This record gives sequence, C-alpha cells and structure tokens, in this order.
Amino acid sequence: MRSPSPVADPAAQPTQTARVANIANGLTLLRLLLVPVFLTLLLVDAGHSPGWRVWAFAAFVVASVTDLIDGDLARSRGLVTDVGKVADPIADKALTSAALIGLSALGDLPWWVTVVILIREVGITALRFFVIRHGVIPASRGGKAKTLLQNLAIGLYLLPLTGWAASVRFWFMGVAVVVTLATGADYVARAMHLRRTSPRAEMKRARRRAASQ
Repeated sequence: MRSPSPVADPAAQPTQTARVANIANGLTLLRLLLVPVFLTLLLVDAGHSPGWRVWAFAAFVVASVTDLIDGDLARSRGLVTDVGKVADPIADKALTSAALIGLSALGDLPWWVTVVILIREVGITALRFFVIRHGVIPASRGGKAKTLLQNLAIGLYLLPLTGWAASVRFWFMGVAVVVTLATGADYVARAMHLRRTSPRAEMKRARRRAASQ
C-alpha cells in the first residue's frame, strides 16, 4: 500500500530571495498579534460573558484563517523566507497554547488535555530541530488533519454552548487528542527513519567503515 504523499510544508521549501516584509510574513505577524487580543477577550468577566466568548471565538477564527493562507501565499508567490520559517510555527503554537491554557484556567477544559497536546506539540517541534542536520520532516496530511481537528474542537469550546451541543465538543476534542498522539508517533517514526537513511547518516557510516579497515 502506497503511503500518502506529504503535504507541502513551508519549512521544507528552499528560501527565496523575497523581502522579509511581505504579505505572507505579515499574516504570520497578524496571527501573533491576535494571540494577546484573543486571550484578553476570552478572560473578560472570568470567561462567563457569552458576548465576549463569541468575540474571542471570532478572533480565534481570524487567527486560524491566517494560518491557512500565509503558507500557501509564501509557496505560490515565492515569498518563503528564513524569518517566515521560524515565525510561522511559533505563531501556530502560541495561538493553540493560549487557547488551551485559557480554557483550562477557566475550568472549561480538563488540564490533562492541555498538557497532553502541548507536550506533543513542543516535543515534535524540538524533534524536527534535532534532526534538521539530516533533513526536514515535512508536514503530513495527518498533521494537517490534526491541526484542523484541534482548531475545530477549540472553537466549539470557546462558544457559550449548552445542552447536547456542549457534549458534542467533548467528542470532537477526544478525536483531536487521539489524532494528535497518532501523528506524534508518526513524526517520531519518520524522524528515526530519516536519521538512519539520510545522506549525512550514510556518510558517517562510510567514515566508520573506512576507519575500521
């Protein structure tokens, strides 16, 4: 069975000669600036105001949409820069972390969910940097699905839902956690494979064989 093809990842794209001040990086910066705005809206009136929760949801949606747009713009218009490669994942993690921590602090989301997701996100980001000498681990379709499920579940928790709708968001978050862990395991497996099969690894093995002769 053929494995699914990886999804284009800005980190895997060669750096262009584009200026740092471009629309793709501007959207990434906007996402970063929206994080404190979103968190402030969420925590107004200790999170008990339905109106402010809707505004927090709107800010989260806008920030999430910029995540969908900036990478596509950078690739399609040749706007990939080193600054963008670093800032984009930082902005993504900042938005998700702020939302999860904020919801858990308000008592709306169990802390264990937040801890599991954040450990996975931070761990995989560190892993990608750890193996960067061997190559870039591109984002997979599973990773994109994970992000979509996380954003959808977080969005449902941000809204002032009651009754059956409030129960539905619990199941969405449960699926998001499962996919988060599954894709994390996939990243670990791909990182180990990359370390064994990369040109750098082959070169090291060749040097050891030559030294032992």
